[in-house]
Amino acid sequence: MPGGTTKRGMSPRPTAIDLFCGVGGMSLGFEQAGFDVLAAFDCEQRHVDTYHGNFPHAKAVCADLSALSGDEVRAQAGLGDRHIDVVFGGPPCQGFSFIGQRKRNDPRSELLLHFARLVGEIKPSYFVVENVSGVLKDWSAKWLQGFKKKARQAGYELSEAMLLNAADFGVPQNRRRVFIIGAHKGLALPQCPEPLTTGNGNAGALLLRPVVSDAISDLPDIDDYGHLLTSNGIELKSKAAADYAQYLRGEKRDPTDLSRKRRKSLRLSGCLRTEHTDETRRRFRSTQQGEYEPVSRLYRLRWDGLAPTIRAGTDSSRGSFMAARPIHPEHDRCISVREAARLHSFPDWFQFHGTKWHGFRQIGNSVPPLLARGAAQRIVEALCEGHAEERHEDTATASL
Repeated sequence: MPGGTTKRGMSPRPTAIDLFCGVGGMSLGFEQAGFDVLAAFDCEQRHVDTYHGNFPHAKAVCADLSALSGDEVRAQAGLGDRHIDVVFGGPPCQGFSFIGQRKRNDPRSELLLHFARLVGEIKPSYFVVENVSGVLKDWSAKWLQGFKKKARQAGYELSEAMLLNAADFGVPQNRRRVFIIGAHKGLALPQCPEPLTTGNGNAGALLLRPVVSDAISDLPDIDDYGHLLTSNGIELKSKAAADYAQYLRGEKRDPTDLSRKRRKSLRLSGCLRTEHTDETRRRFRSTQQGEYEPVSRLYRLRWDGLAPTIRAGTDSSRGSFMAARPIHPEHDRCISVREAARLHSFPDWFQFHGTKWHGFRQIGNSVPPLLARGAAQRIVEALCEGHAEERHEDTATASL
């Protein structure tokens, strides 16, 4: 039975594989929850290279998962027949998204079915799949029902589709995504992740959620540095007041973060400047915080508010369009890649592609790590509960 890690010789940390990993937002969240992510797969070499730089202990593989079997995934990851506690991932969502053309027969939609197929072939104890809220709409019904059917046929019980907002898990961004958890039959099905943060300061045990100022007010104005027109690195000298920024800078320890320790970078990457015209800056200047600039339709962030959903844009095969980037709350420019990363809950040591276009796309396609951590912690709880039950059964048997 999948999940018997105690009787197989339980490792210090539960194990995981990331399918459709991108640069690893979901991997980082699972690592922060206590998992060892052993391997990750994506079809874009650029993302795999970035992933490898951030997760040197994991095997990062560039592959078309629609063409691989579960045995081939294991072989390419060097896993042999080792049991895996959880397989997780976010198959490409463009066929289900509210944004874009939403073609009914977008071939990328089939990757949701391939995720279910690979879960059935790899046979982890649990799986977690993430996607956009559009996957719950009528236009996505055949894909979602097909996914559920395949997962159940493979021997998994499924949670209800859970619509979670990253803002409820400590991310200063309104970003709603659907999560479905699967448990192999005989294992406890994890509960829905509970919100950790709220906008109401009098909400009992919940923490007050961070806002834009907590995330980026400590960062220098990149327009003050001429070299950032061609280079994306800068020294971070100012102090951060907010706990959120201190955690991401590595200046304060988050006791719930169980991720591997990374070397703190002396330079802050992702700071490449954008050259706006004088007219564009004038329009930005006349746009108040919390409003949309009428020509570009770009949203100007509020210091005391949440960022809107940070989007990815399109890849080169679909026109290479950059998604709309928010306007900085104070400076008359769009936010930088690093500022977007802060609003997504990526720590400062995390590296992205050096160009703005690819960097923003990598962030926009990622699951915010803190949101992924919320789902991963539920899997950890279920695994611990299962191991406790096994120990109880073993003790009872030994006493007979």
